[in-house]
Amino acid sequence: MRYDKLVRDKIPEIIQSRGETTRTHIADETEYRKKLRTKLQEEVDEFLRDDTVEELADILEVVYALAKQKGAGLEELENIREQKFQKRGGFEKRIILEEA
Repeated sequence: MRYDKLVRDKIPEIIQSRGETTRTHIADETEYRKKLRTKLQEEVDEFLRDDTVEELADILEVVYALAKQKGAGLEELENIREQKFQKRGGFEKRIILEEA
């Protein structure tokens, strides 16, 4: 079966442990950036279908990889998130803006 998609690091080993063969390559920076964006959309779509915490964790893993690819560590990402939270708030109040 042909996939041509970014997978977690241990997936080829897992497939091979079942006696199946794999063919892989290591993405260059351009392909990696593109495949991460595609993977993010894939994971978001899966969450919208399945609505599970596990799917949220998959989204988070891709977000972490995207941040690292952009040169930002988890601490920097969290700091930016916190700054935005302090300035603009979160989504806890469930406010729906109907008109402005």
